[in-house]
Amino acid sequence: MMSNLNSSRHPSTFHLLGIPGLEDYYHWIAIPFCLMYIVALIGNFGVLFLIITVKSLHEPMYIFLSMLAVTDLILPSCAVPKTLGIFWFNFKSISFQGCLAQMFFIHFIYCFESAILLAMAYDRYVAICDPLRYAVKFTNIIIRNIAALGLVRSFCVVTPLTYLLHRLPYCQNMEVPHTYCEHMGIARLACADITVNIIYGLTVVISSMGLDVVFVIASYAHILRTVLNMKSQQARRKAFSTCTSHVCVIILFYVPAFFSFFAHRFGKHIPLNVHIFVANLYIILPSMLNPVIYSVSTKKIRHSVLRLFY
Repeated sequence: MMSNLNSSRHPSTFHLLGIPGLEDYYHWIAIPFCLMYIVALIGNFGVLFLIITVKSLHEPMYIFLSMLAVTDLILPSCAVPKTLGIFWFNFKSISFQGCLAQMFFIHFIYCFESAILLAMAYDRYVAICDPLRYAVKFTNIIIRNIAALGLVRSFCVVTPLTYLLHRLPYCQNMEVPHTYCEHMGIARLACADITVNIIYGLTVVISSMGLDVVFVIASYAHILRTVLNMKSQQARRKAFSTCTSHVCVIILFYVPAFFSFFAHRFGKHIPLNVHIFVANLYIILPSMLNPVIYSVSTKKIRHSVLRLFY
């Protein structure tokens, strides 16, 4: 009796449908996804290798960049292999526990990456607006504490999502119209009220990543004011050049993420396949482009890369 009740509440498997309406193009869509994933792996492993092996890159800014590279390796690895399995081999089944685990790690890494981008914005703020105290504010111990705080915050914020999904009873429809498991996509399969899930999901975004964005904007507002008050044109250019790559990464990270999040909840007129396609892009595109942006825009990394080949 108890086993039957438990199985009715929690299905053994879900079926990820991929991108509904684009089934005839799966093999073609998978090719650029696979190439982007390979580029993301090579690029981020390359950035990690450079930062670890080149002593001149053992600075706070590059240590944060190495953390970003690690998240950019893990995040697409949580979703893209399964997506390619759906597109190429029709491997749509995923266990209930596996689905929750995938959901947890995707949201966990995403929340942690947001914390890293905030730390990098604060790093640039201190370097430009308060350079005399930079060495004091960014010791190795402080950097480790920042990383630990980001991990703890991500765990505390995302763990309740897993519980909120685990407590729900699920109906006969076990088909998830997506390429990977995410919170609201699973919650909508439940045959129960999911108001708590919706409210908590919004709270997570506003209280974590939403606040991160506010602090990042505040940091760059102070940076902009400081740079514009600099008398030296060369100093202005140098200050702007150190921030350009980070600003590009921030835009690339947050814009598609917030579009996907709010479209999933409020964008009823946005076609489902468009929403799912964008959700896949925000998993893989930043991870692929971040190493390219930093390699092109950051002088030390660019020179380190050139030294490897010449």
